[in-house]
Amino acid sequence: MNLKLLLLGILFAASWASASAAAKFGLRSVEPLVLFQVRFLAAGLIMLGYSFIIQKDRWPKGKEWRELTLFGLLNVTLYLSFFVLGIKEVAAGIGSLSTATNPLFISIISAFWIGRHVKGAEWMAVLLGLTGVGIATYPLLQKSYATPLGLFYMFLSMISYSVGTLYYSKIDWKLSRTAINGWQVFLGGMLMLPLTILLHKEPNLFDLNFTLSVLWLIFPVSILAVQLWLYLLEVDPVKASFFLFLCPIFGFIYSYLLLDEPITYHTFLGTALVIIGLYVGQREKATQKSGK
Repeated sequence: MNLKLLLLGILFAASWASASAAAKFGLRSVEPLVLFQVRFLAAGLIMLGYSFIIQKDRWPKGKEWRELTLFGLLNVTLYLSFFVLGIKEVAAGIGSLSTATNPLFISIISAFWIGRHVKGAEWMAVLLGLTGVGIATYPLLQKSYATPLGLFYMFLSMISYSVGTLYYSKIDWKLSRTAINGWQVFLGGMLMLPLTILLHKEPNLFDLNFTLSVLWLIFPVSILAVQLWLYLLEVDPVKASFFLFLCPIFGFIYSYLLLDEPITYHTFLGTALVIIGLYVGQREKATQKSGK
């Protein structure tokens, strides 16, 4: 792995893992869906503006509209709607840890998608990952840092993201990464708008705390991290997935330093099991790719 790929991968993990902590700050001022509704539409418009004005990209045409809309539905509307509903009820570190298990679900879902036999190593990887999340979550459930409903939302978000990732990899995209990212974020945000309006209950405070949270979620997360992720997937999907190992580590560091959320031996043990599960799963994927 060359130095450039290594540095970009670390930057991706550090940026992506910060989403949970940034969301926690924003949720002190506004409802979950309101926070991410503003983020999606603003990030989408910024990226589309860059795409059309700077890169001179063309508009989608024909079936590309359907592909972008479906990708946005899976990767934004469903994934992040469930995520923001869940992160309100679980610790930020658990949110990052749950997100890191996505590659395990991707490998299992992709096997059923193409009709491939799921190997024992893949099931073992998923079992280790879920056990790790369970161990890390156990003391948080007792101390009200997490709820069963919040964990269920996180599970649904992981499934949606995994299906969205597989869908993205199956499409022969003709648009630039910036255009794809911009359209899927914008369209996903538009599809989420009815749900945001329907579930609106509490008064929202659009203060400095909200503004800083949204700006962080737009630039380092929605734009920088996603662009880096799409780039890493194009260079080498297997190596790219290994950088997800770092996400739970960064996530717990952020939650501990910024939000004063507890870190116990359950945290270390659970994180270790998730990382081992990711390693087993990615080693199996690398073996399949090499044809050994």
